[in-house]
Amino acid sequence: MHYLIIPGLGNSGPEHWQTYFESLGDEFQRIDQEEWDAPDCQTWIDNIDKAVTNFDPAEVVLIGHSLGCTAIAHWYVKYRRTIRGAMLVAPSDIEAKIYTFTSTGFTPIPLETLPFKSIVVTSENDEWVTPERAKFFADAWGSDFINIGNAGHINAISGHYKWEEGLNILKQIH
Repeated sequence: MHYLIIPGLGNSGPEHWQTYFESLGDEFQRIDQEEWDAPDCQTWIDNIDKAVTNFDPAEVVLIGHSLGCTAIAHWYVKYRRTIRGAMLVAPSDIEAKIYTFTSTGFTPIPLETLPFKSIVVTSENDEWVTPERAKFFADAWGSDFINIGNAGHINAISGHYKWEEGLNILKQIH
């Protein structure tokens, strides 16, 4: 299996669970982006596709966090590749008024059903997406939906470093 990690805005720092996942072995690798702080959707999804096409798509699982989840949805809409699956963690609601970061091309958020196994993982108190909106995305994408309670944005700031629960959720995609 090949796990391709797609961080969100600003990348994932050394204490983030995505960085921990990446340290678990060669089967986990981060897709690097040229611009993390003022991202361009087209560039991001082109980089995702380049990484996916390095492997047998049936053996690829995408692991997105925050804006990375939206990038995965856009990637599918453009490239139409069927992969093993995707874990979409804390999908930021970039259409909400609170989201004022500079980014290009990520809105509107695609609401097309993903033709592969996917799981949206959210929190009760994520400042970047309400549980209701995360459920809306999960329903639109045809994803399983898991709310892990009061876990913030499910990142290093909210204490998610080694996030063993996330690794267990990821096993549901096999």
